[in-house]
Amino acid sequence: MSLIKKSLSSKVENVEEETAEMSVLDLPELALERILEMLPPASLCTMAGVCTSLRERCKSDHLWEKHMKQKWGRVVGAAAYRNWQWHISSKTDSNNLKQGKQKGLIRLLSLSWPVSWFRSKVDDCSKQRSSLPVDSIMSWYLALETGKFWFPAQVYNRENGHVGFMLSCYDAELSYDPRTDTFQARYPPHGRRAIAIENAVPWERLRAPPVETTPHDLHSSDCLNELCPGDHIEIQWRRNKEFPYGWWYGIVGHLESCDGNELYCRCHISDTVVLEFNQYTPGSRWRHTAINRKDHREEGNEADGFYGGIRKLKNKDEISTWKQLWPKETLE
Repeated sequence: MSLIKKSLSSKVENVEEETAEMSVLDLPELALERILEMLPPASLCTMAGVCTSLRERCKSDHLWEKHMKQKWGRVVGAAAYRNWQWHISSKTDSNNLKQGKQKGLIRLLSLSWPVSWFRSKVDDCSKQRSSLPVDSIMSWYLALETGKFWFPAQVYNRENGHVGFMLSCYDAELSYDPRTDTFQARYPPHGRRAIAIENAVPWERLRAPPVETTPHDLHSSDCLNELCPGDHIEIQWRRNKEFPYGWWYGIVGHLESCDGNELYCRCHISDTVVLEFNQYTPGSRWRHTAINRKDHREEGNEADGFYGGIRKLKNKDEISTWKQLWPKETLE
């Protein structure tokens, strides 16, 4: 019996030793990959600090694409990605310049000191730097998350809902504040006006630019021939030629000669398209405007501002967002 007990005790000890030596890296490849896919960003960053093998896995682009899309997909668009590429390109050029100067310094000092001594010091500095590639999705995510990277986007009802900007959307540069889960917005100068800064901008007032047109360029309207009464639209508008365009929400209305009866309405075949902005009171000069369907360009004057390109809204989410931002009181 004593021999049997010793044998069983030995087996138990062997099992305990084998169990104690197991780690997450001993899991099957698919199981480990599945675990990493389920981790939130903060946990992925923590896991990346465990060892070299996990660091390489945790910084993989395919793990961060999901997190990037889930959190930043609605507010970060093509323009922001281009700015990020320019940012990392300039950063790489700067690093190359520093390395060139460093090599020149090594060559100079090696005349009086052993090259091996300087090389070891440079290697030590390099090892202390993060091994995270600057062009990785993880690097971009963390730059956005920490607020270190300012990116272009658009803000609804700018400047805390200033009455002069209700139901409009303007371009700005944004920086995230992780402490408050809000953004700081920098609006470009308007005419002689300096840069305007707005703090604590919530997520629901942001969007990625829906078109590639810059705020100082006229958008090419490709929807004019299909506009019909009841369609939801956005139109560019600016106060004067020095100002950038903002996008303003409106709907297509009926001509004065039309009573709105669907059986007899011919507004959709008229060269004149009426645009209504019903957030303004009837009789207001901002209530409606008319454009030429066949030959629409920027139209307006210094008194009423200038109307530019038009986008037809087909996405229900876009229309719903505008309706949620509708002012509580009718504007004058």
